Amino acid sequence: MRTKTWVWTSVGLGVLALLAVMTSHLALTDIHHGEADVSLEWNVLRLCFGVIVLSQVVGLVTLAKVLRSSGARGTV
Repeated sequence: MRTKTWVWTSVGLGVLALLAVMTSHLALTDIHHGEADVSLEWNVLRLCFGVIVLSQVVGLVTLAKVLRSSGARGTV
């Protein structure tokens, strides 16, 4: 993929990761309040965790590609 595609994918996953954090908070609130059946909440947390990890990995790959393509190694 081109670097620009990686950047836009990273931005999109970053937005999804922010939504996943908010959703995780809601799920954890339900779990904390001692709902009777919290299996759905735990599945939501698993999904949100996957989105956040994927966002981090794609973000790191994108940063590496940008640094490699800029030719600015060792320069801040």
